[in-house]
Amino acid sequence: MTFEISRRGKQYLRTAETLLRTAQTMTDRMVANQLKALADDYERRAEKASLDDAAKVLAQSATSAEPEWFA
Repeated sequence: MTFEISRRGKQYLRTAETLLRTAQTMTDRMVANQLKALADDYERRAEKASLDDAAKVLAQSATSAEPEWFA
């Protein structure tokens, strides 16, 4: 299943990418691993946010497509 990443999802992904870049430059493995785990969490948030945003748009379009006599 493919879907377009929402603006909010893209913000989460940018944060995840920043965290990963920072983790790669760390010499402290413990901190780097924590940053990687946080980046993974932000990637999950990006996917969830995009799916939620797509569902909202779909629900809004379904509501606006109903005939007035049906509402």
